[in-house]
Amino acid sequence: MRPKTFFASEHDIDHSQIDADALHVLRKLTEAGYTAYLVGGSVRDLLTKRSPKDYDISTSARPEEIKALFKRSCILIGRRFRLAHIRYGHKIIEVATFRSGDNDSDLIIRDNTWGTEEEDSIRRDFTINGLFYDPSNHMVIDYVGGWDDIHKGILRTIGDPHIRFKQDPVRMIRLIKFRARFGFEIDEETKQSLLENREEITKSSPARILEEILRMLESGASAKFFHLMAQTGLLRLIFPTLATFLEGPSGQKVYGLLAIADQMNRNSRKYPLSRPILTSCLLFPILEDEIKTKFIEKGKLPHLGEVMLTTSAIIKSIVAQSFTHFPRRISATMVSIITTQYRLTPISGKRHYRHKLLQNKEFPLALKFLKIRAVADNQLLNAYNSWKNIYRQFLKQSGHNPHHHPPPPKKRKRPYVKTR
Repeated sequence: MRPKTFFASEHDIDHSQIDADALHVLRKLTEAGYTAYLVGGSVRDLLTKRSPKDYDISTSARPEEIKALFKRSCILIGRRFRLAHIRYGHKIIEVATFRSGDNDSDLIIRDNTWGTEEEDSIRRDFTINGLFYDPSNHMVIDYVGGWDDIHKGILRTIGDPHIRFKQDPVRMIRLIKFRARFGFEIDEETKQSLLENREEITKSSPARILEEILRMLESGASAKFFHLMAQTGLLRLIFPTLATFLEGPSGQKVYGLLAIADQMNRNSRKYPLSRPILTSCLLFPILEDEIKTKFIEKGKLPHLGEVMLTTSAIIKSIVAQSFTHFPRRISATMVSIITTQYRLTPISGKRHYRHKLLQNKEFPLALKFLKIRAVADNQLLNAYNSWKNIYRQFLKQSGHNPHHHPPPPKKRKRPYVKTR
């Protein structure tokens, strides 16, 4: 198949946006006689005038040849999908060898059959992710119709969607992710296939599903994503308790908190909200309803221990019914964030300042979550401003800089999973 090609006068990709280290890897591969392109999400983002988060490279070089070329700066990872990670300090440029193989097979178990650039392109998930970019001549290479779909705003699988979703069911979540992030319309055949094959999602790795969900919480489009996940029935298969709550009268509280968190993340890309804060947006309204039913409607005021026990019980209940669940570290921090809300904004209305509370390492997270709640409910603004001033004074007296932001935690890339 002859690909369609598009040059600088047609695509207007801003070359200065491309990471210098990614360009160095490409240049070194081509100078060694290999074919090498930018591929996937980085090309899609460059064409849609977004700043790519990652720069993945596909090449004709085999993993061992890449290792020989980049030596100590390169490590080879993965069994199911053999990859080269080339390190520049804390940054990693991911390099994959062109793959081939049967595009109509069932669930993908291994994916280490080398092939051509055309074979590699048609094995990818969606047409918008199937484009190559050659920076040496500023050329976009299209074997799959991705150019037209990006410019028309259409999401469709490469090949038969029924087969593609059965090969790798996580692609259904990725489809919803791209719909939420870009606002593209889903091709009718692809949409119907998702609805028919959604129960295939339980054949996937729970860890992969969770990572996709956590990344979407950080994306700035989580409210739309969870709405679509609930709408398509995928959420019920993964988090049934949350899906039921979202369908109820209080579900809009969750969407409201997520929308505010999305706005904060879009405004501060460098310092995104932590994952425990974001997952608290999902569970805090559930706790509020439980506290109301279990205590307030019965004329009782729960003490902090009862709030903590109720929070833990809700998380355990969700874990017991869910296909995947949050890691223990996130869950423990989430319990602290959520229960601290009942100290910052007690049901009785009587706040008690305690120096020990401010010393808790998770207090800044609880305060940030209170800010999200205060934006959603203006009646909490006074409480938030009061606690913010108290905490700043505490930091000043203890010698901390209240305006200092620690660097965001490094995101650990999945060592062996590569969705094609």
